[in-house]
Amino acid sequence: MGAPFTLFVDSQFLSPYAMSAYVALTEKQLPFEVRPIDLDAGEQRMQPYQSRALTARVPALTHADFNLTESTAIAEYLEDLHPAPACTALYPADPRDRARARQLQAWLRSDLAALRQERPTETVFYDQPGQPLSDAGHAAAAKLIHVASALIGAGQATLFDQWCLADLDLAVALRRLWLDGLPDPLRDYAEAQWQRPSVRKWLEHNAAARG
Repeated sequence: MGAPFTLFVDSQFLSPYAMSAYVALTEKQLPFEVRPIDLDAGEQRMQPYQSRALTARVPALTHADFNLTESTAIAEYLEDLHPAPACTALYPADPRDRARARQLQAWLRSDLAALRQERPTETVFYDQPGQPLSDAGHAAAAKLIHVASALIGAGQATLFDQWCLADLDLAVALRRLWLDGLPDPLRDYAEAQWQRPSVRKWLEHNAAARG
């Protein structure tokens, strides 16, 4: 019998959103199969993927006859399906902390467009230097550092008392500025997330895809 979940990700393992869903499944210790989708070839717009993934994007999760896209929706589905304490919690138990974590995830996905464009995920995973940041890029970087510094202090390895999925998302955003320079507390925080076993497993896939 196969794994109960199938996670469709980009074939280069570069999508931070696919990474978020992958880490969520790994943290929950749920058996799952990974299936790469070739975005450069437009496989996400072809059948059978398009009929499976409503928004024709990655990641997509298949669970029996149920298909779901969008990384935060996938994480919340897994959290509802396999809650703590039986499985690792993806979000804090405290309602205010949980709301803050979801606020941070939504903000990171909807703002900072200039930074995402000028420091793409090749910067995050391959440490590829980019061109000097534009004025818009500098403004986005300053905003990210301001928000992160308000949440992360010296020696702080997680946003809240326990790790949550928003820690990964914030670390990915901060690593866009890895070669531009980060305050030491933010660099230490992001590095701590990068050493988490679930994250290391994704990075192994990323390295293998790069060859």
